[in-house]
Amino acid sequence: MKVIMAGFSKTGTKTMSAAFKLLGLKNYDYLESFWFHGDDWNRILTNDGSVEDFKRMFEDVDSVTDMPACLYWEEIHQAFPDAKIVFTTREENEWYTSLENQMRSFNENFMYKLLQLLTPSGRKYYTFSNNLRIALLGQPFPHRFHQRQTNKMLSLMRYRRHNLYVMQKAPKDKLLVYDLKQGWEPLCKFLSVEVPNFPFPHKNKGASVYDEMMEENPIAKRVINELKVIMACIGFLA
Repeated sequence: MKVIMAGFSKTGTKTMSAAFKLLGLKNYDYLESFWFHGDDWNRILTNDGSVEDFKRMFEDVDSVTDMPACLYWEEIHQAFPDAKIVFTTREENEWYTSLENQMRSFNENFMYKLLQLLTPSGRKYYTFSNNLRIALLGQPFPHRFHQRQTNKMLSLMRYRRHNLYVMQKAPKDKLLVYDLKQGWEPLCKFLSVEVPNFPFPHKNKGASVYDEMMEENPIAKRVINELKVIMACIGFLA
């Protein structure tokens, strides 16, 4: 592990995942964490974990972004004390609006619901996501499904606490407080790599993460293929 992103979801995690990959790093974002370490995370979230778990889980991974890893950034850093920490944040009301838009986009996406209902991987994904919410009742996404909205006060409280804790506890010589608008230069300088000759990425604009995953992520494509096979079988049986 070379780089740990400690910023919450909706602070540029998808952009940072893309940036790390463009820099040649093997990155695990939310979907990779579910796919490759779902059983480990379910156990950690519902029971307990250890630094040794993170040493094993991330021994062949260069960087990590998004949930649930950002909540365990300190423990992951204990497992890999030489790793650097990139911390992104944004103005809290802007962050909350982005969070609401993200949750709404998934709630209103019929295909996303079909994936969770009909495919084995989708059902496992639902369990993984639900364990994250239940295990962390003070999590950044306290979601009320029937009302299809988030709890603003609780969300902002958890966001502030997380940000303050990172700023207080992260070793200053290993920490980069980073604004995505700064582009490649401060990030590459921090990581001691050359600045690429291509533009800095910008992902998940306007809560577009679902469409981007379906187009770009091989894990998402595998789940889509599962749905296609199931739907074909349903059609055949009908």
